[in-house]
Amino acid sequence: GGGRNGLMGIVADATMAAGGQVVGIIPKALVEREWAHHGCTELHVVDNMHERKRMMADKADAFLAMPGGIGTFEEFFEVWAWRQLGYHDKPVGLLNVAGYYDGLMTFMRTGVEQQFMSGAQMDLIQVHTEASKLLPELVQAAGLSPAARLDAI
Repeated sequence: GGGRNGLMGIVADATMAAGGQVVGIIPKALVEREWAHHGCTELHVVDNMHERKRMMADKADAFLAMPGGIGTFEEFFEVWAWRQLGYHDKPVGLLNVAGYYDGLMTFMRTGVEQQFMSGAQMDLIQVHTEASKLLPELVQAAGLSPAARLDAI
């Protein structure tokens, strides 16, 4: 993401500490608020959130939403909607740590039960409670080699 605060910053720091690369993409308004993680391997400063999401989507091999707030929700639903519309064919994952997304999953299943969504749409996302299970599935679905390292974006 490009931020230094919260889970985004923690994941970036842990990734780099483990020898990984972090590509940060952040709107200049957030840089001006001093939220940018200047320790990223690459830090792209863009004009706005729309440009940020476009660049992230272009650079990503897969999408993974971890527990987060409104920005995470918005980005997760957008890449999922783009997938079902055929704008991309990259895997979309939801890491349901400690049941964080249980309520959301119940809500989405209600959408299927009440025929506002289809089971096929639900099948477009991979959900696990453990990163050790979800990450290899995303790597495989993205067509990357099993030894591929996942960089945090």
